Amino acid sequence: MRIDPKLWAEIEAWAHQEMRSVNGQVEYLLRDAVRRRKGGSSGSKTDKGETES
Repeated sequence: MRIDPKLWAEIEAWAHQEMRSVNGQVEYLLRDAVRRRKGGSSGSKTDKGETES
């Protein structure tokens, strides 16, 4: 995957804040985007499978 270095740095910093790996953060973001595109429910699941309130 080719990512602009500035965007990579932003994702890396965000991942660090949320105590995720960059790979985990990218996966989280992609899952969230897919859920939103499908019109997902408000009780979304986290990357660990827990339901957010």
